Amino acid sequence: MNRGDMEEVMKEKGKVCVTGGSGYLGSWMVTRLLQLGYYVNTTIRSHPDRKKDVSYLTNLPGAQERLNIFNADLHKPQSFNAAIEGCIGVFHVAHPIDFENKEPEETITQRTINGAIGILQACLDSKIVKRVVYTSSASTVVGTGSSNVIIDECSWTDVDVMRTLKPFASSYAISKTLTEIAALEFAEKNGIDLVTVIPTWINGTFITPQIPGSVRSSMEMILGHQNFSMSYPPIVPFVHVDDVTNAHIFLSENPNAKGRFICSAVEITKEKLAEFLLTRYPEFQKQIIE
Repeated sequence: MNRGDMEEVMKEKGKVCVTGGSGYLGSWMVTRLLQLGYYVNTTIRSHPDRKKDVSYLTNLPGAQERLNIFNADLHKPQSFNAAIEGCIGVFHVAHPIDFENKEPEETITQRTINGAIGILQACLDSKIVKRVVYTSSASTVVGTGSSNVIIDECSWTDVDVMRTLKPFASSYAISKTLTEIAALEFAEKNGIDLVTVIPTWINGTFITPQIPGSVRSSMEMILGHQNFSMSYPPIVPFVHVDDVTNAHIFLSENPNAKGRFICSAVEITKEKLAEFLLTRYPEFQKQIIE
């Protein structure tokens, strides 16, 4: 295939937007979309006191020709308009992660809902966005108050139970649940083609400068932290970042996709995770056993 033919193939793919491109999943989404020949607009949250290093994005193959980076913030939903303009598809990945409750849950929830609705409104106004894929979370399908329930795409976290019991990361679970509900309701009311992906604990390769939180937590036995036993249930569901990324892209391209889709691969106990780490990293046997 000559250069001209290659350029035509890339044009056929069109342009898409990925919100939260500096994060773990967002950056991997950008990587894969560029590999597939898409033109990509992505958003990062700007910091007034320092410039964020995004060289890990700008140095990606194809980035110089087909990647544009925009500053945007969920505090200001209209700030996403420029990134969405001209796109045929939008992947809304951005979401604040605050497991330590640095902000009140109500504040985070309202900000994420406003941000999601603002992004959907921009998609509606653009008139050329064919589909929006929203990154939800497994935390939206748990917390029903019963352990003997089969979890599927019809399940929803009981927000009242979460607010009463306040388990670990309850603020995150509440904000993700209420944001997804609000997004689905807005999309249905306004005729927006919206599909949601519900990934479990994401692990795998990353290009971000820092170790992603989900990867770090899974490696706590090696890294020497002591929070794993306190923070996680007896059985933890995992999924590889490649699977989550491919699920997003498949759902964006499949015209028959509708509704919500759980994306998970395996469930593992803490004991089995320790066995896995011992096999993969025997040089860290002392840390893992302790």
